[in-house]
Amino acid sequence: MPEPMTAAPVTLKCRICGGDIVNDYFAGTCRCDNCGNKWDMAEMVPDYREYAGIVEKLKKAQAMLTERNDAAGATQAVLMYKSAAAVCTERTGPIAADLLKLCTEGRDRAEEAKHLAQGKAYFEKGNFKKALSEFEKISSSKESEVMMERCREEIAAARKRRIPYAVIIGMIMPAILSIYLYERVNLPLGIDIPIFIVGTLLVGFAIYLDNTLSIIAEILSFLFSVPLIIFLILAYVFHVSIHVAAALAVIIPVGIVVVIAVIAERK
Repeated sequence: MPEPMTAAPVTLKCRICGGDIVNDYFAGTCRCDNCGNKWDMAEMVPDYREYAGIVEKLKKAQAMLTERNDAAGATQAVLMYKSAAAVCTERTGPIAADLLKLCTEGRDRAEEAKHLAQGKAYFEKGNFKKALSEFEKISSSKESEVMMERCREEIAAARKRRIPYAVIIGMIMPAILSIYLYERVNLPLGIDIPIFIVGTLLVGFAIYLDNTLSIIAEILSFLFSVPLIIFLILAYVFHVSIHVAAALAVIIPVGIVVVIAVIAERK
């Protein structure tokens, strides 16, 4: 949870000892850093009431950060800080400068709170990559470092579990290529089998990486898997000729898709 805002920098001098004054805009008081005397800010700053709207926004934004613990609350706080900062930039003087600094600091804290909440939400849903990305946007803190380490551990464990899946799915396209080379090009098995093995390793590794390339490889593998299964069943179970089996392996899936599309369109 974000730390509450502290008092603003010194902008005035004490009426009694001449010491530096620290303004507490949230309490509406000033305190001498030397003798400890306190005053109402409205008494020390004649036009202080003009800043009441800005201070109210800062209080609401801080309350959202301390009372709520979700990304939505942090996002609303960010917007409030930005709105208050916009008003501050329209004014001049030390009070406006102090409040603008509080707006900037508050906005930064709210941004970090938003990324922390979003990261935790992604982590709970098991999306550890997105969670890690959110935690990396936060300045170094104990909580963010702990969460980043947990994300990296979960990502590493997920990759290990992905190896069998990557190998199985990675076989599909190399298998199609190997069958084609063997049946149509009459490539010797001594060359065809190594091509299949190397192809499986390359495609499987691409899928194992779990990135954009792996998504493409998975989509292509699934697109080719149905024709491959149909071809293998027709050619090697029902002993249909290679050319006919290959043609039907393409025509049947396409025909099914067309029929489904027509039915959906009519409905």
